[in-house]
Amino acid sequence: MAEISSERRALLEGVAGEFLHEYPRGARLLAVAGADAGRAADFARDLASVLAERGLATSSVAQDGRGEHELRAEVAAPVRAERADAVTIVSGDGSLLADRTRGLWHSSVCVVAGDEEANTLASAIVDATDPDRPIRRLADYCQCDIE
Repeated sequence: MAEISSERRALLEGVAGEFLHEYPRGARLLAVAGADAGRAADFARDLASVLAERGLATSSVAQDGRGEHELRAEVAAPVRAERADAVTIVSGDGSLLADRTRGLWHSSVCVVAGDEEANTLASAIVDATDPDRPIRRLADYCQCDIE
């Protein structure tokens, strides 16, 4: 992995740890999505490196304009059929977390910056406004006033 800040590494380690706690083995699919597919790809690349450092077989796939049917046929189905003990990370735009596609993934990360709206159905939300110092955002559904 290219040199990254200690803050970015700590966040990546946290996301990786949560993912592996929930999905410790088997053929696993993890989506990393955002309004900026390039930013999502950068995060996916670093996350794949962190997972590989833990001894996991890890691969990355770019969405490359594929819709639900293509993602299901070309990415999800082959990974599940292979049944390898490995993680495949799919990076792309926000459509990876749309109603018809989010069920393809075991887990998902929504990468946002600035005032971009996060998909609150993602397993993890990362604010990468400062890529060297990303922070976790929590989706809070509470509509109550707190004083």
